[in-house]
Amino acid sequence: MRSYPTIIILASAALACAQDLTHRQDDTVPPQAESIYEKGLQYLAKAQNEHGSWNDSTGSEPAAVGLCVAAFLAHGEDPTNGPYAKVMRRGIDYILTQQDASNGYIGSSMYNHAFATKALAEAYGVIDNPKIAPALKKAVELILSAQKRNRLGAWRYTPQSTDADTTVTGCNMVTLFAARNAGIPVPDEAIKKGLAFLAKCRSSEGSYGYTSSFGGKPTLTAIGVLCSSLAKETDTKAYKTSLEYLKKNLDYRERYYPYYYEYYMSQALFHADDDAWREWNARNIRYLSTIQNREGAFPGNQGASFNTAGALLSLALNYRYLPIYEK
Repeated sequence: MRSYPTIIILASAALACAQDLTHRQDDTVPPQAESIYEKGLQYLAKAQNEHGSWNDSTGSEPAAVGLCVAAFLAHGEDPTNGPYAKVMRRGIDYILTQQDASNGYIGSSMYNHAFATKALAEAYGVIDNPKIAPALKKAVELILSAQKRNRLGAWRYTPQSTDADTTVTGCNMVTLFAARNAGIPVPDEAIKKGLAFLAKCRSSEGSYGYTSSFGGKPTLTAIGVLCSSLAKETDTKAYKTSLEYLKKNLDYRERYYPYYYEYYMSQALFHADDDAWREWNARNIRYLSTIQNREGAFPGNQGASFNTAGALLSLALNYRYLPIYEK
């Protein structure tokens, strides 16, 4: 820990920032949202194995573990003495064991790497573990080096990929913003290049496609809108057109990756339009309450840990404990 004096100072600043970002005093967390969230956390705590991961189909992947850890942190849980402290610490320890010491790569894809790195950024300065700082710094460096090698200035499945898509680019972009909030240097040029690629995937009607402007859908558009919001690039016709596209699709349900959509849509609307977020949030609470099972988990083909973490994080804007949720 003593080898990183500058990082320690930055971590302390990040913690202070996080503690200031509680939900606004004039806001009340809907009781139904709190009930859903608490049941979900109880399920995740019970289902975690001794290694810090989960035993379902995707629960051993660093991305799923990272999202689970984030779900606890986003609810304001105490990682030192609280009832879920061991769960969070074991999750972070597991992520650290999955990192390649030589290059900082976590897991076997840039999806895994991004979400795991984001969890490290959110845990940085909050969980007292001297391994987090150097691991986070190395993980961010890998994201940046992968972008430099990519001919499109973005990201896809591996650090060596030369093509890109909006989903992998989006999760790496959000992770870079989270790292910045934690005090890790991220060049402005990296953000600009990522946004430039996303802009190429936006159609004239405002929707975003997967690898081009064709085949746009709300899930991908939510990713694009969120990245523009976090970059504070919202005063453009293109941004406003994309926001209107999302507002026209408040009843949309993602067929293949429902919780991925829930996760991004909540954040995109929260940063963009308070009224639209409140309307969507109310609908989302009602929807999630009907599909959560007795144990607190959520159904789907992506694994109970990923499904549950994604569902809970779509409610996390009701609490606003993480710096990434600051407007």
